[in-house]
Amino acid sequence: MTSTIIHPEGWKPAKGYANGMLATDGTLYIGGQIGWTADQKFASHDFIGQMEQALRNIVEIVEAAGGSVTDITRLTWFVIDKAEYLARQREVGEVYRRVLGRHFPAMSMLVVAGLIEDQALVEIEATAYLSNPR
Repeated sequence: MTSTIIHPEGWKPAKGYANGMLATDGTLYIGGQIGWTADQKFASHDFIGQMEQALRNIVEIVEAAGGSVTDITRLTWFVIDKAEYLARQREVGEVYRRVLGRHFPAMSMLVVAGLIEDQALVEIEATAYLSNPR
């Protein structure tokens, strides 16, 4: 199976990984997205701000491959602070719906000791299935 690297236009190059890999069957594998912008800078040092940016990054990768939010089939979340995540559930829900609407794919949540980027508070990876990829 041959795959195509998906890299949204205007994003700083990823080093040592691909933001997305689109398989010939339409499955899009999206590498873990953190709360930084296209130029790999953190606009927010707050959990909610980083979560929103990570979700927006996922949407941008899906769209770069020719898909839409409703093509996302799975999200895996990695958070470093379970207590903050639980305490901010209302905000999490509001931001989630603002970015992904009422589309709720299969999800997993893992609490981890840390992430590779020291400033990152959350990382989210995704899988999507595109019936008509680019």
